[in-house]
Amino acid sequence: MTELRRRGGGGGDPDSTENISDKEADGDDRLAFPGEGEGEMEGDSKADTPDVPPSNDNTPQCLNKALEGLSSRWKNWWIRGILSLTMIIGFFLIIYLGPIMLILVVMGVQIKCFHEIITIGYRVYHSYDLPWFRTLSWYFLICVNYFFYGETVADYFGALVQREEPLQFLVRYHRFISFALYLAGFCMFVLSLVKKHYRLQFYMFAWTHVTLLIVVTQSHLVIQNLFEGMIWFIVPISIVICNDIMAYLFGFFFGRTPLIKLSPKKTWEGFIGGFFATVVFSFFFAYLLSQYQYFVCPVEYNSETNRFAVECEPSNLFMIQEYTLPAVVQNAVRWKTVNLYPFQIHSIALSTFASLIGPFGGFFASGFKRAFKIKDFADTIPGHGGIMDRFDCQYLMATFVHVYITSEDEGPERHAGVERELGQHKGVLSTAVAHIWVQCLALREKCRHPHR
Repeated sequence: MTELRRRGGGGGDPDSTENISDKEADGDDRLAFPGEGEGEMEGDSKADTPDVPPSNDNTPQCLNKALEGLSSRWKNWWIRGILSLTMIIGFFLIIYLGPIMLILVVMGVQIKCFHEIITIGYRVYHSYDLPWFRTLSWYFLICVNYFFYGETVADYFGALVQREEPLQFLVRYHRFISFALYLAGFCMFVLSLVKKHYRLQFYMFAWTHVTLLIVVTQSHLVIQNLFEGMIWFIVPISIVICNDIMAYLFGFFFGRTPLIKLSPKKTWEGFIGGFFATVVFSFFFAYLLSQYQYFVCPVEYNSETNRFAVECEPSNLFMIQEYTLPAVVQNAVRWKTVNLYPFQIHSIALSTFASLIGPFGGFFASGFKRAFKIKDFADTIPGHGGIMDRFDCQYLMATFVHVYITSEDEGPERHAGVERELGQHKGVLSTAVAHIWVQCLALREKCRHPHR
């Protein structure tokens, strides 16, 4: 990063005409970090990153007053616990309100996360004087959302699109319109370039696009998972929440061994305890949700009622199956078979990822905050920080679930179903193939003897 901040390009004769012209062209075109000089040392020094205004304590006064006699450690524990319970209750209330409300909440969370990250860049790099920076950042957010949600409308609202002529036009030329909108933003960015700020403007251009990649594309995958069935939305989010809570509790009460330097408060005790607690929770939570069509059926738009429908015949994934236990387990528990929903087995895979790999999303966010000397992304939620502080692992989980679902759809079970359908229509297919073969032979003869 130090290389990016220094003037000039690189080696060669410093008095050469090329280097002199570069210096004259650049002028003060550099990231203006305070305390930076030619003799600056590598590493995370205080001069490496400018001071960012500290987060405000927005804890409600009633909570501060009720907990004023406690130490800061236990006060923070109670604040986090009360706010966590409140958010969990709110989450289940939103689930009760249905898919539309869940989609709106995902969009709201996405916009807030984008705002928090863009605001950090705006403050850290002193982008106050950059023309159109914030305007263009939000414009690109609108463009990317138009592209992704337009694709969703085309995929899942086919009946509505066929009924409305304006929508047919927008869907037909959706990608061209999306590209034209982005191109307009790109041209506006180029026109906004001003002398002495070139490098910083390109830096912030890249910052905006990386933020869009992390936030918008992942939230789009969250919605894609939701349309596959609410269980694919609720279970992954719930197990990440469970892992976060249980790792915190195990670490708070039993933590002794530091886990990673990026997050000094994370401990091995919390990591391992959170893993086992999350696997057990996901197994029984999956059993509970698998019993209801409302959660397991794909979310489909009903053009007759203009509402989302979640009624279907549950797939084999959500039908009780009998499984034979391994011999070692049979000797230990005295059971030969168990009755489970296949999705419960999948939930173990999901919870394993959420517990072992999911936290790396949090470690990544911790490294990001350490790089810019900030404690939290924002101060939206007392005791928790910003919305991004709570969803850093969720986005990584959303990508895994989407890949997992698509891989499952292309797995042996699907191919077996295709083979069964082919077997049922074997006679029809044989007749059709024979007819095509006869036509091919006739065409070949005609090519050989065109005058016949």
